[in-house]
Formats: sequence, structure tokens, C-alpha cells
Amino acid sequence: MIKLSLITVTYNSADTLEDTLQSVFSQTYSNIEYIVVDGGSKDDTLAIIEKYRSKIQKYISEKDNGLYDALNKGIAMAEGDIIGILHSDDFYIHECVLEKVVTKMQAEKADGLYADLYYVDRQNTDRIIRKWKSKTYSSGAFLNSWMPPHPTFFVRKQVYTQFGTFNLKLKSAADYELMLRFIHKHHIKLTYLPEFIVKMRVGGKSNSSLKNRWKANREDREAWRMNGLKPRFYTLILKPLLKLFQFF
Repeated sequence: MIKLSLITVTYNSADTLEDTLQSVFSQTYSNIEYIVVDGGSKDDTLAIIEKYRSKIQKYISEKDNGLYDALNKGIAMAEGDIIGILHSDDFYIHECVLEKVVTKMQAEKADGLYADLYYVDRQNTDRIIRKWKSKTYSSGAFLNSWMPPHPTFFVRKQVYTQFGTFNLKLKSAADYELMLRFIHKHHIKLTYLPEFIVKMRVGGKSNSSLKNRWKANREDREAWRMNGLKPRFYTLILKPLLKLFQFF
């Protein structure tokens, strides 16, 4: 049975972390290497991790240089053939998610997989704020402002080894840049699981305000330049305007 490494990064995540952990531990897929990377939390996060420590295969708590630095630490620790990321605000919708992911990737001989995501109310996670339905990828889709939801993105470790990890020069768009690099630039073999697999609480860093959203879009443009790529006018100008209305 193929090993799947799953990474959760935490920092003062006591309010939501237990939902994340429980959704992982309830998965029917058994060959999971669960990695938790904590940035030196000051709240009850470490106590919650300790409560479930026997179910966590690898764990560190130390100061880092932000989310993407912590994710890179987790990727370096991962020994699985497939690597997934589940943020401490997010959780899987049902217990068969990882089993379906591995089965689909093996059947399609895919390097990467993505699915659909619900944005939900931070307090009432049964209340859906927005549905992110990704649709099947077609070559050049990034030029039309397409991207998959990163919390649903699973990649074989060999892809990280070959094409690199998160670029720490970016503060909020490193996940976008990584997917742009893997999918659009290097054309990894990608497959789509057409179902909702993750619930993500609203209030992420890049969408928390108009100012932050505009900064994030500037970083999106920088991601193209970093890879020697040129986006279309739609990606550069219309995309940020459309994203201002993404929660409705």
C-alpha cells in the first residue's frame, strides 16, 4: 500500500486544530504518515497536539519564517510517495477522502491531483459561504485565471524533488506560484477528483481585506515573472477585480 504523507502547519491554532486532527484520524486509508509542524505556539495548540501525539508520526515545534517555511520543513520530513497539505483551519468532509485520492492517482498514474472545496463560516462550519468547483484542467487554463484550491492539491514527492518547494520570497502567493510552476510550466500529469473533499474556514490571510487581496494579486503577477512566464491581461487586471466578489 502506497504511503501518503500529510502535513499540517500550526501556530496558535487551538480554536480549530482539533477538527483538523479528528478529520485526519477518521480516514479509512491506513498508510498515512502524519506530520505536524508547529511554529512555537503560545496558546493551547501544543496541549492539543500532545493529546493526540501517539497518532502523529512526526512532529516539531520551533520558530519558523512563516507558513511556507514550515510547509517546506514538512516536505523535507516526508517519506511518503504522495504529499498532501491540510491547514489547521481546514478539515476533510468525510472519512474516505484520502482513500479516494490515492486510488485515483494510482489509477491515472498521475503526478498530482486536485478536487473541490467549500468555504464555510468560521463558527458554523455547516454554513457554506462559497463553493469552489475546480472543473477539469485544460492546457493553458492558468492564462484564463484558473487555479485549483491548494488544500485539495496532492503531489508526488518526486515532483517536489525535481521542481522545488515553496518560494519563500512570496508571502501570500507561494502556493499559487508552486502550482503555476508544477502544472503550467512543467506540465506534470494532473488528474481531477470531481467532488468536494475539504471545508475551509473563511478568513484566510490573502482574502481578509481588500488591501490584502490586492497585495496577493501583485504577488500572483510576480509568480509569473519568477517563472519567466507572461500572463494575459485577464490574469493581470480582471482577476483581482473578480476576486473581490468571491464571497457571495
